[in-house]
Amino acid sequence: MPSRITRRLLGAAAAFALGGASIPAQAQDFVNILTGGTSGVYYPLGVALSKVFSDKVPGSRPSVQATKASVENLNLLQQGKGEIGFTLGDSLALGWAGDEEAGFKGKLDKLRGITAIYPNYIQIVASKDSGIKTLADLKGKRLSVGAPKSGTELNARAILSGAGLTYKDLGKVEYLPFGESVELMKNRQLDATLQSAGLGVSSIRDLASSVPIVVVEIPAAVVDKVGSPYVKVTIPANTYEGQTTPVPAAAVVNYLVTHSGMSDEKVYQMTKAIYESLPDLTAAHAAARDIKLESALTGMPVPMHPGAQKYFDEKGVKKQGS
Repeated sequence: MPSRITRRLLGAAAAFALGGASIPAQAQDFVNILTGGTSGVYYPLGVALSKVFSDKVPGSRPSVQATKASVENLNLLQQGKGEIGFTLGDSLALGWAGDEEAGFKGKLDKLRGITAIYPNYIQIVASKDSGIKTLADLKGKRLSVGAPKSGTELNARAILSGAGLTYKDLGKVEYLPFGESVELMKNRQLDATLQSAGLGVSSIRDLASSVPIVVVEIPAAVVDKVGSPYVKVTIPANTYEGQTTPVPAAAVVNYLVTHSGMSDEKVYQMTKAIYESLPDLTAAHAAARDIKLESALTGMPVPMHPGAQKYFDEKGVKKQGS
């Protein structure tokens, strides 16, 4: 009897040792994709990426995790609890700097860039009755800047600062979501709203169909002063009812990022798969139409992962200015 028990224990130990030895190899195959809320843009694009990786990255075992988006994604990547994540550029820059007020307890030094994807346009819209035509006209006016410490509010602080303004210069600051901001503007309780979103966002379309609006220009000089990760863009004419001319504006680029523990070959294969599958991503969400190889390195605020850099070097993609 003792010998049988001993044999069983030795057999179990051997099996455990063999199983344990295989865990690191298996773990490298998992690709946890960190996204955002299921009703946003990040999640459906993450689901599309999951299928792309499953089809085109050898040995890949992708999964999709719904999160609170940028700040949580970056903290999880720093902890090695994800392999690729979506983030807004300003959050990425603040995470790299370790900005505690933005939600980071220390410098996230393991973050590595994969690619720029599509921009969030910073859209400042005023009611025509308010008399606001320029950023300077916001002085003494009532402006909604998004929820406190949200991505939109971080954008608001940056753009106002670039224009030489602070919240103290405004008549009143409201920290409200897009829909609530629009309702207050309809009721003439608010003069303007700043919204960081894709072009043609439904809240501004709703506002423009209800009251005459002015889309306020964000001059190129202001964007230059704010600097990376903000970029100069144009809101095309007729994006909103009554907006008959193009309007210069700013955008914050969204990025896909990873961490330094990912192998060069795996990140190379992931990056290659992304750019070979843009139609699949666009089918998942129209925002992916703005993912372009030539702008893949635009404004990247963290070091590139060597695997991603290898792919862009092969394609002759150079880093552009912000």
